[in-house]
Amino acid sequence: QVQLVESGGGLVQPGGSLRLSCAASGSIFSIARMGWYRQAPGKQRELVAAITDGGSTTYADSVKGRFTISRDNSKNTAYLQMNSLKPEDTAVYYCIALIRLRDYWGQGTQVTVSS
Repeated sequence: QVQLVESGGGLVQPGGSLRLSCAASGSIFSIARMGWYRQAPGKQRELVAAITDGGSTTYADSVKGRFTISRDNSKNTAYLQMNSLKPEDTAVYYCIALIRLRDYWGQGTQVTVSS
C-alpha cells in the first residue's frame, strides 16, 4: 500500500509564491519518478513538472522559469516551488509517483491565485 500526501496549497495573490510538498509512504523500495499535475475547472489534467530519481526534470512551457521541482529521496518527498504565480495557475494540483511501474496519485491540493 502506497499513500501520497500533499500539502502547501492555498490562496495567494498574483505574483506571490507557494511551495507544495508530496510525501510518499508505505511499501516503497524506490520512486522512479515524482511529479505534479494540475486540473483547472473545465479543463483536462495537465503535467506541470516531473523529476526522476536521478534528478532529471521536465516542465510545462507555461511554468518554465517560475516553478521548480525538487525531491528528497531520503524522505520520499517531492516539492514544487511556485513563484510569480498567475491567476491561470489556479487549479487543483495532484502529486504523482511512479513506483514499481505503477502510478500512484495524491488526493490533490487547491491552489488559488487571486487578488
